[in-house]
Formats: sequence, C-alpha cells, structure tokens
Amino acid sequence: MIQLEKYNSGKTEKHPTGYSYFMPSKINTQWLWEDQNINSLLEKAAIKLGELNSYSKLVPNIDLFIQLHVTKEAVVSSRIEGTKTQMDEALLDEDEISPERKDDWKEVKNYIDALNQAIIELDTLPISSRLIKKTHGILLNSVRGEHKQPGEFRSSQNWIGGNTLMDAVFIPPNQDYVNALMGDLENFIHNEDIKVPALIKIGIAHYQFETIHPFLDGNGRIGRLLITLFLVDQKILSKPLLYLSAFFETNKSLYYDNLTFVRSKHDMTQWLKYFLVGISQTAESAIQTLSSIIDLKLRLEEQLFITFGKRSNKANILLQHLFKQPIVHVNQVKIITKTSFKAANDLVTEFVKAGILIEKTGHSRNRMFVFEEYINLF
Repeated sequence: MIQLEKYNSGKTEKHPTGYSYFMPSKINTQWLWEDQNINSLLEKAAIKLGELNSYSKLVPNIDLFIQLHVTKEAVVSSRIEGTKTQMDEALLDEDEISPERKDDWKEVKNYIDALNQAIIELDTLPISSRLIKKTHGILLNSVRGEHKQPGEFRSSQNWIGGNTLMDAVFIPPNQDYVNALMGDLENFIHNEDIKVPALIKIGIAHYQFETIHPFLDGNGRIGRLLITLFLVDQKILSKPLLYLSAFFETNKSLYYDNLTFVRSKHDMTQWLKYFLVGISQTAESAIQTLSSIIDLKLRLEEQLFITFGKRSNKANILLQHLFKQPIVHVNQVKIITKTSFKAANDLVTEFVKAGILIEKTGHSRNRMFVFEEYINLF
C-alpha cells in the first residue's frame, strides 16, 4: 500500500561504468491519499469525460470526425518531439509534400497509423507490453528512429537531454530492469484487486512509463497515446476523442517539471493534480469542438439543400467526404461523386463560390481545395 503523501518515487543507482541512473519504485499496489483537492479534481474530470462520451453519441457519423482528432493529436504529439508538420500538411498525400518536409510528414503519418491500429487491436489485445511494442513498431517504421529497435524494448542505456550519459538531464533505469518494470506497470493497469480510480491509475501509469522510458525512441508519443488507449479500453470513452498532447504542449516546461518533481521530490500529488486538470480542460475543449462541428454540418447541409436544388445529392456526398478528408482535388471529387470530370469541376467551383472550399495552390492544373472552416475548428 502506498500513501500518496509519503510516496517514495525511487532512488539513484550507480552503474559499474560510472554513470548513475534512476530506479523507480514499483507501482502495482493500493494507493491512498488524504488531500481532498485530488478528490474534487477527480470528480470534475470524471464528469467532463462523461459529458464528452455522451456528446460523442449524439454526433451523427462520429467516425467521420475522429480522423481529424487523430490527425491533430499526431501533429501536436509529434511537434512536442520536434517535428514541424502542420495540420494542413498532415492531410496531404506524400507526393504533395516537399522533399525536405517528408521525414516529418512520415513521422506524423506513422503516428496516425499507430493510433488507429492500436484502437483496432484493443478488440483482441489488452493494454500490454505486446500491444505497446506493436504500436511502437508502426510508429518508428521507416523513419528517423528506424535503427532504434522499433517494436522492442531497449537493450542499451538511454538518456534525456545532454549529449552523453555524463551530462544527461535524466537517465532512466538500466535496460536490465525494463522488462520487470514494464511487467509491474502492466499488472497495475489490470489489477482489479486494488481500488484505484481509473483516472488516477492512468495518471500514475503515464508518469511511470515516461520514467521507465522503455524504448530508445518514441517514448513520449507512445506514453501520451497510452492515455487515450486506456480510456477507450476501460470504456470510459466509447470513441478515441481525448488527447492530452495539446494540453502538455501549451506549457511544455510545466509538463516536464511536474514529471521531474515526482522523481526528484517524490511529489506524485502535484503531478496527479496537473494531470486531472488536463483531463478536464481537454474534455471541455473536445466538447466545444464537437458542438462547433455539429453546428457547421447542419448549417452547410441546409445551405446545400437551398443552393444546389437537384444537384444537392451529389453536393451532400462531397460534403460528407470533406468531413473525413478536408483537402481534395477535382479528380478525387469525380471518383467520390461518380460523375464526369466536368461535372466534378463544376461542383467544386460551386463549393468555392459558396465559401465552403478554398483553392490553395494557385495552379491551373492539380489544384488543391481546402475545407478550411472545418480544419480551423481543430
């Protein structure tokens, strides 16, 4: 049993070669606390998540919009790690990305694929080292971290900040302890004999994952993704609509400071307060986004019905596609609406006149049209 206020996060151990690494305490046990502020924040976060989950069930064709949420998460979570891809770039095909931006674009695409595949895998696999490794393998496939053991826990020492082990800001546990620590983390997530509220459990689990740092690369992205997977796996959310990366990125130093203070000052209480505030604020933001999407969808469907008359059926097919893929070429519209190139071009022209699409390239050929009002909601 761990009393939160008396929690000992671990200790520094010296390696025979001279450097020192942090060895975290195991977490698979009952947790108790006296700080009532945690209970208040926990209640508020749970209520907001309940609202978000209810709201998502009211949105028609919710899966149309989830891909934009996933794309935003991929962009923001990857940006924390230093990639420069923007939201509109992430929605483009690879052949439309300039060569110097392709590596960043590929990292974001991998994140989208990893998250989507992990959600599918949850139907048959519990949150486990196996699932985490599979997801990591997709994340690092054919990108800059491809030589850093994709899909495998590290077999060498890593560190955070600095150029070597001797000037590192933080050195996670030695590789020999990774499997045991990850086993403890996995057992904690699934331990039904302890009565730890789910949001406290994933808050502690996220801290512990980042402290173990089980991979040579991609730990931040996998650790943040783990939060969403847990909420879906526990049926707290029926759809993957909550991502904390934007909250963490708003004040990156605060995120890292709160993690660091758990290790250096044993202050898990402050980390959990910060984490629960993040859940509440992010859920509220997601609710507002969904509300704005519903309003936009209803307004435009009504506009199409009035403006397009007999062609409103084809116009509506295009509109629904834009909610899933908000950047299109005329050739794509031709395929989507099963019409001639001329009819598709006329339809796109009408969408531009109506202010729904904006032409972004300025070319006479291979023009690209963007559903900007929708992208801006994210």
